[in-house]
Amino acid sequence: MESIDQDSPVNDLPEHESLDRTFREPIDEVRFGQAIATLLPIELEIGSGKGLFLTNAAQSDPSRFFIGLELAAKYAREAQSKLERLKIQNAVFIASDATRVIATEVPDESLVAVHVYFPDPWWKAKHKKRRVLSDETIVHIERVLKPHGELHFWTDVLDYYEIAVPRIVELTSLSGPHYIPEPTSTHSMDYRTHFERRTRLNGLPVYRARFVRNVQ
Repeated sequence: MESIDQDSPVNDLPEHESLDRTFREPIDEVRFGQAIATLLPIELEIGSGKGLFLTNAAQSDPSRFFIGLELAAKYAREAQSKLERLKIQNAVFIASDATRVIATEVPDESLVAVHVYFPDPWWKAKHKKRRVLSDETIVHIERVLKPHGELHFWTDVLDYYEIAVPRIVELTSLSGPHYIPEPTSTHSMDYRTHFERRTRLNGLPVYRARFVRNVQ
């Protein structure tokens, strides 16, 4: 399997920063409509960044379709170009505001998994309401998950984890948080995302949670 990047330095990413100014494009409704209409089970990543997780996941499991929503249009375009270069057909990257798409474009019980990895923590107190895992988005994530569907949330920011996880418990009937042990990496790019790679190679902790939608 060829990963999206073969090698890069430990500090290959900037610190967490707001990307709202880099997004200038409306969602491509045609491409998104085609993706969400697939007959394959769908996994969706909110904030797919440079695309490492989604690309590797699509290569590993051709029986599923993967949608990456990324606010930074530049990242989404570059990740899509790499998919095309690798001839991966069961994934797509789309530049979009994922929170709006989840709220307005994703049908009920249509996803088998939602992934949220290392979202912008919005450090200033007055900006924390802009965090991806807002109360509204948490409720919509539960709505779009199929029974037994999973929410995966990882962050390197303890404050974010300690706020988001209790809100998921309070606002939804998802079971969890279920413990996720730290995965063993077998090579230099064997990490869920670039942010996980940098965090772990610098000896810092990653906080992980998995939630499951129960059968009603």
